[in-house]
Amino acid sequence: MRPRIPRKKAGAISVDAGQLFRFAHEIKSGDFVVYPSKRDRQIHFGKVTGPYRFDVADEQTYPHRRTVNWLRSVPRTKFSQGALYEIGSAMSLFLVKNYAEEFRSAFEGNANPPPVSEDDTVALVAEDIEETTRDFVLKRLAQDLKGHPFADFVAHLLSTMEYRTRVSPEGPDGGIDIIAHRDELGFEPPIIKVQVKSNEGSISDPVVSALYGKVAHGEFALIVTLGTFTHQARTFARSRTNLRLIDGEELVNLILQNYEKFDSRYKGMLPLKRVYVPEPLKLDD
Repeated sequence: MRPRIPRKKAGAISVDAGQLFRFAHEIKSGDFVVYPSKRDRQIHFGKVTGPYRFDVADEQTYPHRRTVNWLRSVPRTKFSQGALYEIGSAMSLFLVKNYAEEFRSAFEGNANPPPVSEDDTVALVAEDIEETTRDFVLKRLAQDLKGHPFADFVAHLLSTMEYRTRVSPEGPDGGIDIIAHRDELGFEPPIIKVQVKSNEGSISDPVVSALYGKVAHGEFALIVTLGTFTHQARTFARSRTNLRLIDGEELVNLILQNYEKFDSRYKGMLPLKRVYVPEPLKLDD
């Protein structure tokens, strides 16, 4: 029988259980501990000096206990951006791997981070944050908006870009999922015929050419997919000025650019907040 914990998802329960198991059974006396404190913005170093114990009488909120001898505290400013990012994990207990040597040097009193202008990890951190966000957006769209709901989402995205849209009803649509236009009645050009693909595979040339065959003179065609396009499909589109292909990566770009204009339904499905990440400083040649 699976354990049930109120307000906890099954995945979160397994992660928490794994951390408790490591805390109780894998950590041993003599192991070093790194603790990043948000209260004083210091990185605290200590050594485990006692066995695991469960002490609900002493502390009901945190009954899982180990004795630690705290030996040294070092300001966060003494570490590279990459090292700080690694210990900013969402998990409470984890093994420091990538920057273990940097933390070991800091503990020994040899903290010597590179100048900010020369810290190569700044770019790596920014890229990792951006990539994680992109993966989250595409994963949520792929899981929650299969089929016709994805057409509704793309229509809403186009509306934030000041297009008026008409979404085809569910069922056979002749390959055209959305009609987009600027004017209220949909008579004035440009008229855009949109096809959406909620799968994550590659869209081939026959699919692209089939939609383009439905475009009359003065009209435009647009295909939006969560996946990618084959080389042949992109080659076909490259020579047609009234045909645009938007793959998953470009779709995320448009979502991030227009996110503030999304309605509450889609903001709730894609909960994002604006953050600023450092860019690597450009040195003069």
